[in-house]
Amino acid sequence: MRKLRSWIKAFRLRTLPLALASIFMGSILAISTHSYNSKVIILAIVTTLFLQILSNLANDYGDGVKGTDNKNRIGPERSVQSGEITAKEMRNGIIVFVLLSLIAGIWLIISSLGNKWILGTLFLMLGVGAIAASIKYTVGKNAYGYSGYGDLSVFIFFGPVAVLGTCYLASKSINLWSILPAISMGLFSSAVLNINNMRDMENDAESGKNTFALILGYKYAKFYHLIIIITAMSLLLAYSIITYESLWQFIYILIFPIIIKDIISINKIIDKSMLDPFLKKLALSTFTISVLFGVGILLGS
Repeated sequence: MRKLRSWIKAFRLRTLPLALASIFMGSILAISTHSYNSKVIILAIVTTLFLQILSNLANDYGDGVKGTDNKNRIGPERSVQSGEITAKEMRNGIIVFVLLSLIAGIWLIISSLGNKWILGTLFLMLGVGAIAASIKYTVGKNAYGYSGYGDLSVFIFFGPVAVLGTCYLASKSINLWSILPAISMGLFSSAVLNINNMRDMENDAESGKNTFALILGYKYAKFYHLIIIITAMSLLLAYSIITYESLWQFIYILIFPIIIKDIISINKIIDKSMLDPFLKKLALSTFTISVLFGVGILLGS
């Protein structure tokens, strides 16, 4: 039972809402076409959960064996770092979730595309790319999370790939303007990562983990945070204006004051350990925005 609790802790359940936000956004864009496959949406959710847990385990393993997760790190103690799960056990866990992600992803593609092999192969390559990105973020000698490319990867896979991919697989169509909420979700997700990286700047510098926040420096990382959040909110508003049918479509702006208040608070923070609560708040705010975005479209249609 104790080992089970350790694995559940390693799964980092608090990260799952952010991963689901992009899938919900893609799903609601598909549902808005009035021609969608519910089974595909469910499989997309399951596949995303497996991928996010895989990413969390790989991150725990990679930072654990490199020594980046140490006693100086701010935030929750990781499983490999604490010894609750050995490096070998974590490697086995990673293998299990690679297989689960592959099985769920292939099932998703077949359920959506059937015998469209060329298109299916393209989506399979995207899926394999997502798995590789989940692992290579912190694992291996050339882990891209240690070279400042984490933000770009999160933007791509939590934004356009997740949102537009889900929308197409579920509805077999993509509206041109769907790129706006897709980019928005990618930016919100990158902003969550940026808070994490600002919090860990000192420890990352000592461990040789060159995150984008570390490259920018604390002052400009906070400015970068402001820019991507404002851009994300603006793109959602632009989509709602362009596709306007009802005021219900703007219900998600109820969350904007909370996010703006947090941006102001983050800008004033000097002690980086004080950033930790804002990680969860922005992740949950992003998830809530995607849900309200969907509610607004459904009520307004």
